[in-house]
Amino acid sequence: MLPLAQAKKLPFYFYGKVKFASLKGSVTIDATLKRGMIGFGQQYEMNTRSKGIAELYIRGFLKFNGFAQFGKDNFVYIKENAKCTIGNMASIATSGKLICTNNIVLGNYARLGSECQIIDTNFHKLIDIETKEVLKMSSPIQIGNYNFISNRVTILSKTVTPDYCIIASNSLCNKEYLSLGNHILIGGVPAKLLRSNISRDWEGEEDRMKKHLII
Repeated sequence: MLPLAQAKKLPFYFYGKVKFASLKGSVTIDATLKRGMIGFGQQYEMNTRSKGIAELYIRGFLKFNGFAQFGKDNFVYIKENAKCTIGNMASIATSGKLICTNNIVLGNYARLGSECQIIDTNFHKLIDIETKEVLKMSSPIQIGNYNFISNRVTILSKTVTPDYCIIASNSLCNKEYLSLGNHILIGGVPAKLLRSNISRDWEGEEDRMKKHLII
């Protein structure tokens, strides 16, 4: 999927069993190429066992802006003509699900915990039975830079988060949160502001993250 000059540098590492359901799309890397800079099934979490159900379906456009990590047993689906951009040091942990039929952007250091799902479509046409209006099936998603998204979070179409945002476990996001400002904690179903002036210690963790996440 890459030009030979790029492919021979082996920027992708695949760990364990992966089903390549389709690779008819396009993959680009907008960064200095490094061996193993993008890991699929990469071991960087507490759990060490895999179910062997990882699957890739790429018929749209997938772009990486640097290093990225996908945990074990991820499902990544990018529909034809859809666009997905993964920022530097972004990640989706074990049993994550990314379904892109429109446009999904993960900012730099947008890190999703285990069992998270980010889905930009409702899969089926919905109709207003009074007006007969056909509602939009999908809308873009944009996750800001330095977002820490805990486990089992669901991110749906229309979600836009600011930089330095934390999302609590088991939350559901389905709208724009930019008006809440940066350095916030949101959570709940649907997610709402829980706390302001809070942030993960990104600067303090930077060296540890580079040591354990970059091959």
